[in-house]
Amino acid sequence: MPEPTGPARDPARETVPVARKVAFLRDPGAYPDHPRRIDVVETHMSWVFLTDDYAYKLKKPVTWSFLDFGTSAARRFFCEEEVRLNRRLAPDVYLGVAALTDEGPRGLALDGPGVAVDWLVRMRRLPEAGTLKSRIGAGQVRRPDIVALARLLAGFYQKAPVEPIAAEVYVGRIHDTIEENLAVLSDRRYGVSAELARPVLAAQQAFLAGAAGLFRVRVAAGRIVEGHGDLRPEHVYLGRRPLVTDCLEFNRAFRIIDPADELAYLAMECAFLGAAEIGPWLFETYGAETGDRPPPALIHFHKSVRAGIRAKISVWHLDDASGPDPAKWSCLAGRYLTLAGRDMALAQGAA
Repeated sequence: MPEPTGPARDPARETVPVARKVAFLRDPGAYPDHPRRIDVVETHMSWVFLTDDYAYKLKKPVTWSFLDFGTSAARRFFCEEEVRLNRRLAPDVYLGVAALTDEGPRGLALDGPGVAVDWLVRMRRLPEAGTLKSRIGAGQVRRPDIVALARLLAGFYQKAPVEPIAAEVYVGRIHDTIEENLAVLSDRRYGVSAELARPVLAAQQAFLAGAAGLFRVRVAAGRIVEGHGDLRPEHVYLGRRPLVTDCLEFNRAFRIIDPADELAYLAMECAFLGAAEIGPWLFETYGAETGDRPPPALIHFHKSVRAGIRAKISVWHLDDASGPDPAKWSCLAGRYLTLAGRDMALAQGAA
């Protein structure tokens, strides 16, 4: 099946205001399973409406440099992509795409016979307590849980086709990421200490330039694949068998990745939550399953860059004037940068 190239650029049918869509979806009477209540989670990109057993995600009509949900056609495309991509690691969770339809005088409906005015991803609702993030917080993560997860991910990466990318392009993308992190974190309005941000990100750039051979070897070995794109503890569910949800669907370039980078991202976030032991467990099992054992310097470098990305995303929350507790985000960015500095020092020491 060919890779979808993007949404059709049909004229948008934006006849129903967003506020009316959200109000309808907040009503328990909108859903076929007749839930007792609706819980709503809002992010920068979507609303998620939670019934007793299901979750419905409505993408916001936003357009940024890296994302385009600006038309109903685009939102439908990316809903379909979200289902397709996430079925790779959570096949029983992503049930399909539901239409939000306009039934004229009768109002809106889910999958009604009327005209589709928007689209939603329909999923099974998973228990929050089952996430790796929650399990870390409760002190309930055991090595066998992580071994099972690493085996799932190892199989996923081994089945993924090798991405035909030039080493210069791959290294250039990492360089550009660090440059963007530096530009954002150096912006004085975000209140991040320049003494904290600049040395870490400069060290990342110096490492990338001086150890370019490490990255060329990874590309030449066929290690760059289409991965998950946002492998964080809150997207991992542990249980009888692990599941991984919330693949980054809106920009394929962000999914083109070295498994060493993606696993380092998860390891970094687990360390941030106080579970640094998870990283070695992940890489030990991944290496045993695949025969791929990335150098420690490379792993620490990727962890440092990913921590820099998370610092940048943290301060971006300060652009939301309605967001509560702005000091929280600056503090969070500082914590990520401290972690980035530690891993960068380890990368330099291991190089």
